[in-house]
Amino acid sequence: MIFFEILRVAMDAIRANKLRSFLTMLGIVIGVGAVITMVALGEGAQRQVENQIESLGTNVLTVRPGQGMFRGVRGGSNARLTTEDVEAVRRGAPALTEVAPEMQGQLQVQFGRNNASVRILGTTPNYVAVENHTLQLGRFFDESENRGRRRVAVLGGAVPAVLNTEAAELVGRTISIRNISFEVVGVLEGKGGSGWFNQDEQIFVPLETAQFRLLGTDRVSQFKVVVESEAAIPVAMVQIEDVLRREHRLPLGRENDFWISDSVQFLEMAQETTQTFTMLLAGIAAVSLLVGGIGIMNIMLVSVTERTKEIGVRKALGATRRAVLLQFLLEATTLCMTGGILGVAFAYGAAEMLSRSAGWTMAIAPQAIGLAVVFAAAVGVFFGLWPARRAARLDPIVALRYE
Repeated sequence: MIFFEILRVAMDAIRANKLRSFLTMLGIVIGVGAVITMVALGEGAQRQVENQIESLGTNVLTVRPGQGMFRGVRGGSNARLTTEDVEAVRRGAPALTEVAPEMQGQLQVQFGRNNASVRILGTTPNYVAVENHTLQLGRFFDESENRGRRRVAVLGGAVPAVLNTEAAELVGRTISIRNISFEVVGVLEGKGGSGWFNQDEQIFVPLETAQFRLLGTDRVSQFKVVVESEAAIPVAMVQIEDVLRREHRLPLGRENDFWISDSVQFLEMAQETTQTFTMLLAGIAAVSLLVGGIGIMNIMLVSVTERTKEIGVRKALGATRRAVLLQFLLEATTLCMTGGILGVAFAYGAAEMLSRSAGWTMAIAPQAIGLAVVFAAAVGVFFGLWPARRAARLDPIVALRYE
């Protein structure tokens, strides 16, 4: 019963100074809300990266041209991959089920009076399956159109908006790519962008059409391959390496002028980056929580000074040091816990606002909420202990004389 009586006295003291109590809690509210919001932002970014990697498939490898060596310095421009390399890999790597080359260029595209500079990607018909794309309208081009170097195009989901028109109005119509007419045969569903690159702002044309009609080169920027299973990835990487080293006539002991990566590597790298990013943001936000704790300690010290005579009366009537200590500690902890709960509500509101206004992916983890509230309580105990001990150690005779 003594504990509940002390708790009642502590609550009465908080209610007696409502405005001061609210302003004291405000630092904790902002601190807890900022920590949870920043962690939610980092979690959302990590989940978005994971979803993008999973949409590509965990059994997909990407082969890119590496950097050559010039007088012991890495950074030459002689590294290249060609359509012949792609065909050699297709023939010489039995562990692969699909090979989809990519030939890229930034070209001027025109539709009616609208024109824009758009990324053109020449590839093969199996690109849709390799990249797990879904068609929104129309169809993708086929192998006969690729071999016949037909002037057909499939638009990424964001291209119609770039050309200031609707997707339905473009299918079956003609667009101009570098002053060459192309028939739009399909539009893909949007998959979203990543950083500065938006994969939906691309126009896909047959590989041989891009090679001989648009870009005039046999170089490919990269090619993606699908392996039979995740377990076969090491074997597939060795097969690709053997074929390309043979095609590039690389002597034994010389470094590869290409590099092979899988989606798992990208996922691990992205996870490390987002985790570091999340910890940095949470650390910055935690500073505001620390400042809020210092504010609570300051207010509690002021409260002890203001209530010195009250403390002297309570001690004269038989209150022990422990009871006084517990009263002021409960006041500080209650302020922090209440601020922590309000901070959680503030974080949910901030996350919802950022998600709707900025389009950011936010993911509030339950463990982040629990950690923030526990940390808020710990701040209350830590910063409330000194004022509480100061109040408990007051001499009742000196306290009663205090004016």
